Amino acid sequence: MKILLISANTEKINMPTLPMGLGFVAAAVKRKGYDVRFLDLMEAEDPKNRLAESLGEFQPDMIGISIRNVDDQCSENPRFLLKEAGEIVRICKNLSSAPTVLGGAGYSLFPTAALDFLEADMGIQGEGEKIFTELADRISEGKTLSDIPGLYIRGKGLQSPRTYIRKPDQWPFPDPELFDAGRFQDPAYYLPFQTRRGCPMQCSYCATSVIEGKLIRKRPVSSVLKELRRWREAGFSRIFFTDNTFNLPPSYAMQLCEALISEGLNLEWRCILYPGKISRDLARKMATAGCKEAALGFESGNTAVLRGMNKRFGPEDIRESSDILADAGIGRWGFLLLGGPDENRDSVRESLEFADSLNAEAMKVTVGIRIYPHTRLADTAGSEGLTEAEADLLSPRFYIKAGMEEWLRKTAAEWIQNRPGWSA
Repeated sequence: MKILLISANTEKINMPTLPMGLGFVAAAVKRKGYDVRFLDLMEAEDPKNRLAESLGEFQPDMIGISIRNVDDQCSENPRFLLKEAGEIVRICKNLSSAPTVLGGAGYSLFPTAALDFLEADMGIQGEGEKIFTELADRISEGKTLSDIPGLYIRGKGLQSPRTYIRKPDQWPFPDPELFDAGRFQDPAYYLPFQTRRGCPMQCSYCATSVIEGKLIRKRPVSSVLKELRRWREAGFSRIFFTDNTFNLPPSYAMQLCEALISEGLNLEWRCILYPGKISRDLARKMATAGCKEAALGFESGNTAVLRGMNKRFGPEDIRESSDILADAGIGRWGFLLLGGPDENRDSVRESLEFADSLNAEAMKVTVGIRIYPHTRLADTAGSEGLTEAEADLLSPRFYIKAGMEEWLRKTAAEWIQNRPGWSA
């Protein structure tokens, strides 16, 4: 059985990236002995022609299409990116009779709506390496698909409730040969590398738990080191640890840093940190292990707004974490999400002044918060009549506190204009 795996993403929103999630699927189906071709359309000068050529040459029996971004999360003039992905699906269906199967983070947020919009045959919500492999086995053997967890069939809906991979290290990492290490001559490229899946923090606007679940599932540090060594030998030296909270649990973060130091891989890396759980010892270990930059996802500098977002820290925790990182020589990115349900003009000014006082190397200011399904923000928007009952939210919708949008945009623009390192 021949399987064509396609990364449909051609966007470089925030930073260019590699389709590692689809790489895990490729590694899993290769391990089962299937003939796999991997197509990253980010690399193609003419993605549509490249796809057509691959379909003609390879003649696949099954096609997997990874959907990373649904939109660009810009509330002022949002770009709906699934239209481009729809072209990819249409080319596949026009040039091949193989079943088309969607997956990826973007798809998993909207499994029914995205499947209907893109008119693919099937979709897998959540971790694809296990379920896609099982689906390939069933299709090749002509067996029923009705009890496959997390599988959606267009017109028939969810076949069986999704499950989560309890031990991610049971599934192989992607092969570095899937990607061109020469792309890493561009300093904007970092290898996305995840050591943990799941997030228990339940921030009011965040859909991570919808994609990955609420339970943190860790790879053994020894497994992480083994794979990082392999990628380093293949020429990849810049790593972005994409764990939603690199410092949770703190003991695991410390063990990982100590192992990186002991291994001496000479990596340069960045990560995402949850403010309030950063010790000076951990920050020093991170710096010694090669951490150059860390994202602090605090979103606000106002106590009431933070509480409304279900953040489990306050402004002083943020400041302490920021100072600890600065003292360790680690660059800091800050993020503000302005205009949420608990916002007012005073809280916005307080957040801007607070963020300014941190003297971070970079600060991203976003007006309006993307509303995702199955979040508390979606419930709030529905109760306030901002979204319709049973709205699928596939087309980008944003929460901006009533009566504040014009002032918010003007105020944010003025702050950004006068501060180097700040951006929208």
